[in-house]
Amino acid sequence: MAEISLNERAQYLLRALIDRYIAEGVPVGSGTLAKESGLELSSATVRNVLADLEDLGLITSPHTSAGRVPTVQGYRVFVDSLLTLQPPDDLQVGQLKSRLDRVRDSGSLMQSASHIIAGITQMAGIVTLPRRDQTRVKHIEFMPLGEKRVLVILVIGADDVQNRVITTDRDYQRDELQRAANYLNDKLAGRSVADVKQVLVQELELTKRQMDQLMVTALEMARQILGRDDTPGDYVLSGEVQLMTYQDISDVAKLRDLFEAFNEKRDILTLFDSVLQAERVQIFIGEESGYAPLGNCSVVTSPYYINGKVMGVLGIIGPTRMNYRRVIPVVDITAKLLSAALKQE
Repeated sequence: MAEISLNERAQYLLRALIDRYIAEGVPVGSGTLAKESGLELSSATVRNVLADLEDLGLITSPHTSAGRVPTVQGYRVFVDSLLTLQPPDDLQVGQLKSRLDRVRDSGSLMQSASHIIAGITQMAGIVTLPRRDQTRVKHIEFMPLGEKRVLVILVIGADDVQNRVITTDRDYQRDELQRAANYLNDKLAGRSVADVKQVLVQELELTKRQMDQLMVTALEMARQILGRDDTPGDYVLSGEVQLMTYQDISDVAKLRDLFEAFNEKRDILTLFDSVLQAERVQIFIGEESGYAPLGNCSVVTSPYYINGKVMGVLGIIGPTRMNYRRVIPVVDITAKLLSAALKQE
């Protein structure tokens, strides 16, 4: 959106209109704003300012009412330029931290964080799980199955155990496969999957020159398993049924499309993954998400980290008429607390 310049009066009235609309959910009239603005403005003056704001596409007048409501563009100006955030106080932050500190494994931490933000905001809370490329390889093991087949047991992260059967050029003895596994664990254990993929390429070139065929085979087997990029992303979701209470998105068809999007996951994951490298809170209002089922929703997201590396995204999905002052700091602080808890874990 092109930058819109508003004078002080227009800024004040736009902020007052949006604040009232968020609080009450009904179109706001010029008479109401004139009485409550504190600027000693006549209704006629307020009407003129509102007409200018409407010409700029920041507010609109529903055909059933003389009052105005904010547009997506109006919310965007409000969030970017006119908003004073209302962060949780120290007691609330301490309570949030205590709830996360009681959880010990990473999977439960993400589920708990999703549940916490859903409960606080009364909206849908989402936490994307760490991408496979960002999780660490813990252990690899080979077991001979005969008939030129080998079972590969791969442990990634805290609790992801993958078993794959691969075909080799010959039968291998158990002691050979143990030596190959020891070699790989020495090279790869503790590294992220993304780093491992690079190491595999480098080691293959070096080992091929040294003509150690068993090690070459071990590296090739590891690349068959770790080189696959078909593992889909995922997220944990809490509080989605709370969205049914919001008039803005309570239409049956809208809710059906939204819940289908939650179940299908792909497009929501694409949206959340698009902010993986963001260093701060990102907000999508209405059609800004580029995804039709979210056309009447706002999405507030923030990345979370493990040891300084972005691992996933935490956020909420709710109506565009949300309390941005309160929701934005909640998402930001919960993401930071989740990062701290994951670092400890």
